[in-house]
Amino acid sequence: MISAIDDRYLSHLQIGQTRYAYVDLHKILNKDELSRLPYSIRILMENVARCSPDALGNFIACIREGAPACEVPYYPNRLMFHDTTCLPALADFAGMRDMVAEMGGAPQTMNPMIPAVLVIDHSVIVERYAQADAVEQNLDIDYRRNTERYEFIKWAQKSLTNFKVVPPGTGIIHQVNMESLATVVWESQTADGQPLLHPDDIVATDSHTPMINAIGVLGWGVGGLEGQAAMLGEPVPISFPQVVGIRLSNALRAGVTATDLALRITQLLRAKGVVGKFVEFCGPGLSTLSWAARGTLSNMAPEYGATVVFFPFDNTTMQYMHLTGRGDETIARIEGYLQAQGLWRHDALPEPRFDDLIELDLDAIEPSVAGPHQPHQWRRLAEAASSFRHDILGERDGVIARSSDNDAQYFEPSFGQPLTHGAISLAAITSCTNTANPSQMIQAGLLARNARRRGLQSKPWVKTSLSPGSRVVADYLQQADLLDDFSALGFDLAGFGCMTCIGNSGSLEPHMEQFSDQGLKTVVVLSGNRNFEGRVNPRVQVGYLASPALVVAYALAGTITVDIQREPLGQDAQGKDVYLHELMPDEAQIQGLVNETVRPELFRARNAMLWDGTHHWQALSASGSVQFPWAANSTYLRRPVYLQNVKPQTSGELSIKQARVLMVLGDNVTTDHISPASAIPLQSQAGQWLIEHGENPNDLNQYSTRRSNHEVMMRGAFVNRAVKNQLLESQPGEGGFAAAYDGTVQRVYDAALSYVARDIPLVVFAGFNYGAGSSRDWAAKAQATLGIKAVVAQSFERIHRSNLIGMGILPITFEAGMDARQLQLEGAEALDFSGLESVQVGANSVSLTITRSDGTRSTVSLVLQLDSRQEILYLKQGGILPYVVRKVVAQSTPARETNA
Repeated sequence: MISAIDDRYLSHLQIGQTRYAYVDLHKILNKDELSRLPYSIRILMENVARCSPDALGNFIACIREGAPACEVPYYPNRLMFHDTTCLPALADFAGMRDMVAEMGGAPQTMNPMIPAVLVIDHSVIVERYAQADAVEQNLDIDYRRNTERYEFIKWAQKSLTNFKVVPPGTGIIHQVNMESLATVVWESQTADGQPLLHPDDIVATDSHTPMINAIGVLGWGVGGLEGQAAMLGEPVPISFPQVVGIRLSNALRAGVTATDLALRITQLLRAKGVVGKFVEFCGPGLSTLSWAARGTLSNMAPEYGATVVFFPFDNTTMQYMHLTGRGDETIARIEGYLQAQGLWRHDALPEPRFDDLIELDLDAIEPSVAGPHQPHQWRRLAEAASSFRHDILGERDGVIARSSDNDAQYFEPSFGQPLTHGAISLAAITSCTNTANPSQMIQAGLLARNARRRGLQSKPWVKTSLSPGSRVVADYLQQADLLDDFSALGFDLAGFGCMTCIGNSGSLEPHMEQFSDQGLKTVVVLSGNRNFEGRVNPRVQVGYLASPALVVAYALAGTITVDIQREPLGQDAQGKDVYLHELMPDEAQIQGLVNETVRPELFRARNAMLWDGTHHWQALSASGSVQFPWAANSTYLRRPVYLQNVKPQTSGELSIKQARVLMVLGDNVTTDHISPASAIPLQSQAGQWLIEHGENPNDLNQYSTRRSNHEVMMRGAFVNRAVKNQLLESQPGEGGFAAAYDGTVQRVYDAALSYVARDIPLVVFAGFNYGAGSSRDWAAKAQATLGIKAVVAQSFERIHRSNLIGMGILPITFEAGMDARQLQLEGAEALDFSGLESVQVGANSVSLTITRSDGTRSTVSLVLQLDSRQEILYLKQGGILPYVVRKVVAQSTPARETNA
């Protein structure tokens, strides 16, 4: 990126043989102001000063005066995608090129303007497990199912500039970013060609992007639509953030893990309320926290809604730079630039001032899990069993509420015992949240070794899997001779990708599939970051987040109803009870093995082959072209329906009149509820469409892999079995239903299209925290393609709110004290919104007039919060994509005519 910078703020720095320019923060604020500014805000200020200097004055006013409605245009210098967000983005790119051509522009001019990297990590599924060749077999299946998608990616590689791919089977986007791609300090140039140093500013299309904050890099997750806009040179606008400081004291006790700390902080901050805020760590205890623990904490940011969870760069971070094999030039630029800018934290420096400060004693953290449905449901480890009995079985005062199946037992002779509710069906060491932490992975491996020596095995009904976030994890586990110990308990390597953490868990053990369908309430225990109902597997509604070592322990116990801190995990060959504390390795043993086996040469070797891929990837071929040749019979790739017939001009007015209510939903509706990522059931509407179009019933794949096919994704909207439409007294089945235009109750897809056919706009009402979870642009696209023009909720999660705006949908909130229940909606009402004609940045008052079937009317006041002029622009243009198409046509048409 070439920057036009106010010369008053430039200084120069000699590093090696190169003289670099940089925006000097000391020339913007005085020494005292700068020293008290949170480090994350210092980096944000540098971005504004370098990329949009006209906004700097207002930014400084926000710092000094707390000015309201301060808009911050943030320009990342790079962008990352994973495949389930990038494939739709690439399909959008191809669709936009088509639209640009059809509107008379030059489609070849539509290319990424900043470097974009795709990490393919979301497609591979745990189909094979507990066998030595599971990695290869799962990749074979992955490529058989997804070859068409991967060839499309190779088309994009050859057809787009500024676009690179990390192939399947390499690792998870956030771990690859942290271990391999992040530079901390980025080099570009000024408008007059001087080498320019500045922070490595990033956004990525996954909500767990803040993991990179652990090494002092500013970045956060955005929706796929915002990501596409950023890739095309548009700013990522945010409101000037409040910053909540967490001041750490003391150190974690022996045996307490980063997972325990992360889950406790998730509980604290979800209760505190930090949605849309920055969180930054400080205090004397910070230096005791390893780089790996910081990664776990930052990774969990979206589970309590924070935009950023920032750890300033310090000596611990620099140790990580050396460990991961960063080159000498990179190290020199980091050290020289961060020291000059005051971006290197030292214990002796003044602590920043924060908008709010939380004191946290690390010594008070204790072993824990989170469940049964939300990451913020923190439980002491000893309370996990009782939480299941209380929250799931309805236990009160030690007595389980009677129901038809509370006492049911499910028996399979090969299991050796009958199963009852709470049986663990999945135990997965998965996700970059914890597999990026060598101490925790080696702790789990040593526990497995100790269990193996005592003759313990995972229970036969538990599906076990080990899917690290990068290949280097397997390398150091091999160096430590721990892979055989994992394997002995069924935790063979299954792949290198998100896998179980994002719902790619595959089928359960066959008998458990049957028992679950018959009503057995089974449990997943995973070392991931989310445990929403049905997320990991549609048959498993209960989940607990835990450290990798505890995942192994629960696989041995086989049920969540055992208090694994006090009760035995099993019996050894002599019939002697074996307890968790007997198997848990001590800290000295763990750290000794970490120091011995986690070495820079392992990272350097893997980084050298980062872009190569396996033999599967190397065997794929594709040709480049300006426009993509869509195949009419494809079940994976369809030209997006929302990028057809885009009008060259738009009225630029916002209006919703005579709308109808599609659904009224409750609190905590996640993007998994709106647009699932899990396996496509054969009997679902999406599954039947695929069968009708020639797909093999065994290869229906995941919704996440079909996101470039709107026919599948529209039929998959709101099908999660936890979706309950409060307008209906009863629903004819699990998943979302709604009243169609003729009053009959139908699946949401059919009901919505009955209104779309008559050009009647639709509205969804909901409670708190609408759109929590993954940064899933299809959760917004699905609603837009079903004709939904507004969502009225008590609150929205940040990324989903942005995605709604990106698709031209209004995210409207109730005023305090009001909710959908008070509106007494029945479904036949006509809805008219006024106040949309002259929206501005800030809180806009909107009136909703409800006309009931008997002709009576009532009016309620609502709020449309808009954080930037960019958001208003996108809404008035009908979304980001139509806006970009029109902009590219306007810019490229004169050039095309000249060339002609």
